[in-house]
Amino acid sequence: MTTEVRVPTLGESVSEATVATWFKKPGDSVAVDEMLCELETDKVTVEVPSPAAGVLADIVAKEGDTVGVDALLANISEGGAAAATPAKAEAPAAAAAPAGDSGKSVDVMVPTLGESVSEATVSTWFKKVGDTVAQDEMLCELETDKVSVEVPAPAAGVLSEIVAPEGSTVAAGGKLGVIGGSAGASAPASVPGSDAAGGAQYTTPDAGNGRPKSDVEDAPAAKKAMAEAGLSADQVKGSGRDGRVMKEDVARAVAAAASAPAQTSAPVAAPRAPVSADDAAREERVKMTRLRQTIARRLKDAQNTAAILTTYNEVDMTEVMALRNEYKDLFEKKHGVRLGFMSFFTKACCHALKEVPEVNAEIDGTDIVYKNFVHMGVAAGTPQGLVVPVIRDADQMSFAEIEKAIAEKGRRARDGKLSMAEMQGGTFTISNGGVYGSLMSSPILNPPQSGILGMHKIQDRPMVFNGEIKIRPMMYLALSYDHRIVDGKGAVTFLVRVKEALEDPRRLLMDL
Repeated sequence: MTTEVRVPTLGESVSEATVATWFKKPGDSVAVDEMLCELETDKVTVEVPSPAAGVLADIVAKEGDTVGVDALLANISEGGAAAATPAKAEAPAAAAAPAGDSGKSVDVMVPTLGESVSEATVSTWFKKVGDTVAQDEMLCELETDKVSVEVPAPAAGVLSEIVAPEGSTVAAGGKLGVIGGSAGASAPASVPGSDAAGGAQYTTPDAGNGRPKSDVEDAPAAKKAMAEAGLSADQVKGSGRDGRVMKEDVARAVAAAASAPAQTSAPVAAPRAPVSADDAAREERVKMTRLRQTIARRLKDAQNTAAILTTYNEVDMTEVMALRNEYKDLFEKKHGVRLGFMSFFTKACCHALKEVPEVNAEIDGTDIVYKNFVHMGVAAGTPQGLVVPVIRDADQMSFAEIEKAIAEKGRRARDGKLSMAEMQGGTFTISNGGVYGSLMSSPILNPPQSGILGMHKIQDRPMVFNGEIKIRPMMYLALSYDHRIVDGKGAVTFLVRVKEALEDPRRLLMDL
């Protein structure tokens, strides 16, 4: 029986790739999930795992060939090679390196971490050396700049070695540990690029420049980028297999060279004020998580880059609350999801963005890019920090579809299961501080977006209608916007349109 190896999905707006490297040649035995080849796109490098165990019968797309999504790369003749059973579909797959000659050990590898993410920190090991593990049982948790990734056991056995302890930084495709077939299983035979202790994988740098000792062929796009930047191979540290220099490695080297003078002249952060020994004994110092560091950096970058201004208004929630109370039971019965306020706000924002398109735009150099669609970011607080999953094409969705998408993304955010792709590409963001009791705040932009709507607590307040004082459920709304492309008139108009749509939801049905 023959199994085809095809080009996987390459990412949003990416339709083709170049075959950079084949790790196997025809006639080689391969295991399930063993890496066969590496593809290179304009943005990322994608490793292609083996879909089945067997022998690599032939290679259809050779190194240097350009291939489209789902194109045929090679064929595998099944049988004749043992394979590690793949991990569960819903969990990130942990690639298993070929077992040693004894066939009793399997390497636990760092899974693919997502677009533009090349490394992670080992935050927690759920097992210790000597523990028995079942196949697909969670072994450890990795933390990247944006998401947490759980690594399942690629096979049943005993955790015989932990290569990357908690707190260590690992690269995509790096080695985390070893699972032996029994409590007395020996350590696995070394894999190419690993030292005797199993510490470093894929790269065996020499003393000076981070290049591997062996002569490794760099990625074609990396060679071109190095030539354009005037860099030699020994000036760039490669992150690919066997130390190959990838396109993103060159970009990092160029950025580091450009920022070096600025870093030298940058002011030194003010030291902490003196702390008494008694106070120091009562302090607790905790290292910032990678996610928290990224949040801090992005929020500060937003303040440093955009001309952020906030305008406020208030909305009478009487009609929305009445409509929700009237139909919430029927809505849930028919659609299987609760009717909340977020679908009303999402619909109202999509409606307003059509009239004020600059709030749904972004700056690219000296150009303004207007988006003729709405990918709505919905900020969500999690135990790990703030994340913003994106509801794509929200302007084309019904109330029920929006509620289902928000519920599903929120659940995945709390569980740390969001992928990088699910948090990219947003054009506008809604942040609901009201769930925590916030009465008024000024949200910060989520770059490169130009607008973010802040929702707040619904509070009964006395309001004057036709000379009479009435108690109404009121909410303050805040729109923070980039004043470089959004004028005050546009910002105020946007917020007024959102207010009008919420105070009279019938306007949404008639597109008024």
